[in-house]
Amino acid sequence: MSHRTAPIVLVLIAVLGLAGCGPAKVRPVAEDEYQDYRTKGGEKGKLFGDQGLAIGIGKGAANTAQAQEGGALGVNAYLWRGALDTLSFMPLASADPFGGVIITDWYQPPTSGGERFKATAYILGRQLRADGVKVSIFRQVAQGGQWVDQPVSAVTTSEIENKVLARARELRSQVAGS
Repeated sequence: MSHRTAPIVLVLIAVLGLAGCGPAKVRPVAEDEYQDYRTKGGEKGKLFGDQGLAIGIGKGAANTAQAQEGGALGVNAYLWRGALDTLSFMPLASADPFGGVIITDWYQPPTSGGERFKATAYILGRQLRADGVKVSIFRQVAQGGQWVDQPVSAVTTSEIENKVLARARELRSQVAGS
């Protein structure tokens, strides 16, 4: 291949490669193929309703087996909401209700100017169990104008996990009582 035909061949290969990336074939969907989620198993609640994130927790949700095991989430809805409520004093960085991960941004307590905290909560399953939540707390202390990582007591992490569990149980009893 000569030095003049090489660029032409490369351009043709690129064009053929891009031609293979054409639009996907879309088939029409019948009206009854997909139903509205509200017609499947009762009301699930609002994603960001009057009381925050309440998927699977709410009016009518207690009557369905799906709600009792975690609602429409991939994780237990009571643990999810309990974790959000417990960590609500910290700014929220991200929340994945289907993967069960809540990540807060750094929080600096007003009484402590030289340290800050960050939390990550993992909801590990669809059942309301004591081992269904794991919380990791990160702590940094200001030293010489920079933030330096410091260890966090295992007791602190355990206390936060216990508060999440207590809130989740409280939410479940509120729904069961209504």
